[in-house]
Amino acid sequence: MISAEPLPTLETAKSLGISPEEFEKIQAVLGRVPNFTELSVYSVMWSEHCSYKNSILQLKTLPRSGGRLLVGAGEENAGLVDIGDGLGCAFKIESHNHPSAIEPYQGAATGVGGIHRDIFTMGARPIAALNSLRFGNPDNPRMRQLISGVVKGIGDYGNCFGVPTVGGEIYFHPSYDHDILVNAMSAGIVKAGETVSATAGEPGNPVFIVGSATGKDGIHGATFASADLTEDSHQDLPAVQVGDPFQEKLLLEASLEVIQTGALVGMQDMGAAGITCSTAEMSGKSGVGMRIDLDKAPQRQANMKPWEILLSESQERMLIVCKPGREAEIIEVFKNGICHVNALGKPPLVACWNITGMVKRWPKYPPKA
Repeated sequence: MISAEPLPTLETAKSLGISPEEFEKIQAVLGRVPNFTELSVYSVMWSEHCSYKNSILQLKTLPRSGGRLLVGAGEENAGLVDIGDGLGCAFKIESHNHPSAIEPYQGAATGVGGIHRDIFTMGARPIAALNSLRFGNPDNPRMRQLISGVVKGIGDYGNCFGVPTVGGEIYFHPSYDHDILVNAMSAGIVKAGETVSATAGEPGNPVFIVGSATGKDGIHGATFASADLTEDSHQDLPAVQVGDPFQEKLLLEASLEVIQTGALVGMQDMGAAGITCSTAEMSGKSGVGMRIDLDKAPQRQANMKPWEILLSESQERMLIVCKPGREAEIIEVFKNGICHVNALGKPPLVACWNITGMVKRWPKYPPKA
């Protein structure tokens, strides 16, 4: 898929949330000026939302080990704790602050949907949702709109998806007049031996995208979520994802069913940065690359550009890697689940994208032009 792209400049980089120092670093890694698609990939993968580049030092001070901890912080899509009787509890919390501040209903709803996917991508069935909310002065008419939209978005998505909200907290303080906080949490249960890792496995494994078709919603959402909100941020509405809880229910059941086939190698939620992040994370975990045919990605809008497909954060999607020769089993499960399924390609020995500077386990940077 080939499409004309704008020429990247420092001003382009700044508009994508990349600092001048980071722009210089990217050129040093690549040995040349990145094209627009590469610059867009860097902007989302190096955003605070995806890389925690600003908060990682504080996060590393938190406890990261324990006697019953089966999966530690950062190892997979969610944490996993042994609760006895051959069961594990998977749990995770994440923020959806900026999207909720711009479009409170969809921003909060897709926060709930995304956190549930982090749970069932590990093979666990979500059983409970929680939330932690922070708002400013409720006497402000705009703040009342935010409160109403966030609460309704959380409730509607959870009710349609079929997982109850069992607890939460809400605080009001003037310090949140500008930036509200919307944190969603999900907890699920999985039997021992039925967990799934977000890995690509060995070269030659087929790669599938399953779930909803890809649209233009949520493009550069991770970059937007890491930026400062301004008076003009309402213009970034396309960066907010649009959720479909009924499709996510189908995706949940199909994902848990496909695990039982034994055909899976790995599974990864397509959340922030969409195809870009999910393919990079699965490849990075296995020390391989991934060849992706974007023309095969199911699209719900015509004439999407390659970078739009790569960066779309359309909801209710998963990336699945399966064992060679067992593709038909994967397809059959998702066809029965009324989900889209398309083979994207296979991972070769060496990465084909110019993001290898971010994956130290890969042997070397790409050759300089």
